[in-house]
Amino acid sequence: GIGNAIKTLEAADNGIKAITKLVESAQSTVRQAQQNNTDAEAETQIQGLAAVDTTGVSAGTTQQRVLDQNLGALNFKNGDTIELTATDANGTESKVTYTVGATPATETVNDVINRINNSGVAKASVTSDGRLDIRANGAETLNLTITTQDTGNGSTADLITQNAAGSVFASLGFGDNADAVGVDDENDANTTADVDDPGGTRVVYTEGTSANLFDTLTITNQAQAQEADNSDLAEQFNDILQQIDELAADASFNGINLINSSDTELTVAFNERRDEGRSELTIGGRDLTSFGLSLTGAFDLGAVESEDKLNQLANALTTLRATGSQFGSQLTTVNIREDFTKELVNTLQTGADNLVLADTNEEGANLLALQTRQQLSTTALSLSSQADQAVLRLF
Repeated sequence: GIGNAIKTLEAADNGIKAITKLVESAQSTVRQAQQNNTDAEAETQIQGLAAVDTTGVSAGTTQQRVLDQNLGALNFKNGDTIELTATDANGTESKVTYTVGATPATETVNDVINRINNSGVAKASVTSDGRLDIRANGAETLNLTITTQDTGNGSTADLITQNAAGSVFASLGFGDNADAVGVDDENDANTTADVDDPGGTRVVYTEGTSANLFDTLTITNQAQAQEADNSDLAEQFNDILQQIDELAADASFNGINLINSSDTELTVAFNERRDEGRSELTIGGRDLTSFGLSLTGAFDLGAVESEDKLNQLANALTTLRATGSQFGSQLTTVNIREDFTKELVNTLQTGADNLVLADTNEEGANLLALQTRQQLSTTALSLSSQADQAVLRLF
């Protein structure tokens, strides 16, 4: 009936309002993730492409063997240097230098790492597969310069190159490091990415010109924006999508749900006729679940994914508002028809009453008048009869 249709539409309207609030909550979650990504400091990183040579060290894990490896075994000599320079956006440099002593065999990779970490310039560590890894947060560039004496014999020809077996650079895992392009910077006049774009790495190897002169390897990494850890927010976003599905499933009345599936239909009959003279309104359902709104789950809410989710949520709000407006219009129509039906019933009832019901006051007066006329007629007849008898007695 019309009454049940109204309740069904009201249930759908309540569901749409609640889902709209959930979608707006999801928007707030994604915007928080975007803010976290914006606040995350840019990071610079220099990492060896190969593991540090651990020849002669057998005990422990790969990481531990690297830490225990002595600098002499890596072909470092007295006076060789490892210099790290971090430069911020203002051009201010922070620098730390490790200079190899007279007995390199008594110094280890762990000594170099501790010197870097204690300086505050950057953080150094060894990866699980034995590579040297150096990172600095908040720096625009990070520069690693390794300088070592060539082991020549007086010839002007350089005997040890960057990737040659036995070179300091190769032993430390940087023998194969080469230029790496970054991410194309929109503020750069160049149209393609290069080594000086964010995330890019420039590698310069300078050979000594004769024996006992120093060979130098310089690696410079450009900062690249990092994304925050938004795993908790991604989980919260996915929970909201689940709540949208559950809420859409609950917005039903009398077994009819207009927002859980586009296959649902509600037909409201306004008269009793079922032929061409029938009057009715058919209301189609809408799928306002997360699937129907084209909302997909979040993975990490990084910069790209966050932007995509905001676009999805904006489209979902547009769909919800359009559907709410449509159902609201249909609810108004049904309410008007209900009021019309009630007024029509009252009109028909009054007409029927007029046909079958009498006015008691009016009919009572009519009856009294009739009774009075009957009494007057009886009295008149009696008087007439008495007069006739009186005349007859005279004779």
